[in-house]
Amino acid sequence: MKTASLLKTTLLAAAMAVAAQAGFAQVKVALDSPADLEGSGSYVWAHTFAEHLKANGMEAEEFQRGALGGDDELFDQISQGLLEVSMSPLGIVGSIDKTIYGLRLPYFFKDMAEVDRALNEGGMLEKINAATTREGVRVLAVDTVGQAAGIFNTKKPVKSVADMAGLRMRALDESQIDLYKAWGADGTIVSWAEVPNALQTGVADGYLNPNFVPLLFGHTDFLKHFTDAAINPSLRIAIASEDWYQGLSDEERATVDAAVEAANSANRAWLGTQDGVFDKLRAAGVEIQTLDDAARAEFRDASGPAYDSGLLSKEQIATWEAAKGN
Repeated sequence: MKTASLLKTTLLAAAMAVAAQAGFAQVKVALDSPADLEGSGSYVWAHTFAEHLKANGMEAEEFQRGALGGDDELFDQISQGLLEVSMSPLGIVGSIDKTIYGLRLPYFFKDMAEVDRALNEGGMLEKINAATTREGVRVLAVDTVGQAAGIFNTKKPVKSVADMAGLRMRALDESQIDLYKAWGADGTIVSWAEVPNALQTGVADGYLNPNFVPLLFGHTDFLKHFTDAAINPSLRIAIASEDWYQGLSDEERATVDAAVEAANSANRAWLGTQDGVFDKLRAAGVEIQTLDDAARAEFRDASGPAYDSGLLSKEQIATWEAAKGN
């Protein structure tokens, strides 16, 4: 695996050197989802960004998910200046600074407008970049990939915290396993590429994700239950090479910044079109549960350990709280 990764990185570096000698300045954008403008908010962001660059005189090309490597490989390429832009998970920059994990706190943000307020007016995007840019990585934007995350599973309807008992859920990391335990379930870390097999073999019974995910990735054959628990905003990030960004001319950097603004606007507008996803889930045979106020409060109260996991300090959580304007 390491040999293949090194070879891929070496070939990419060689291709970049050839392009530079030929006078090309192509911006490569690594996608993290299928190229679906209706179903993927991440692709809406990436495509709008690339098209804005092209419309304003900068060459840009989208590369399908996996074509340039997995998330860790893309992160390495970004930090080394071998790749310009990548659509990536939040946690990919958590190895540099954990501040970004505030965006994953359960029941912390009311909606996407509050996320944007914390990032922009509240200064959290600038604070995140103060740490990540020192390591060669700039967070260009936080993009929404769907309505707030809920609970998918293969086994049974989940209408309360008690119904989580007996479920083994796919986790992103140890902090999410702790959250599952607080809800009375178990967790196991599974890479996204292995999720279909894990769900079919019983290694995992479900996952937390926005409602569109099983439709986009073809998981509705085995995921038959969804609880609209609205746990946290469903987010990814667009990261860029800081070396590349700082190496742009003033005019090029202004074009890139404008492309980010255009992509953010398109991404937020796309979110407003997603109510119809519930009907698509039902048509695919997925049973949907909507929590009443008491059940939602129960989940919120049971999520307390996520705030005491040590992933974020009390001071960091307080900074996010202040940034929301509450």
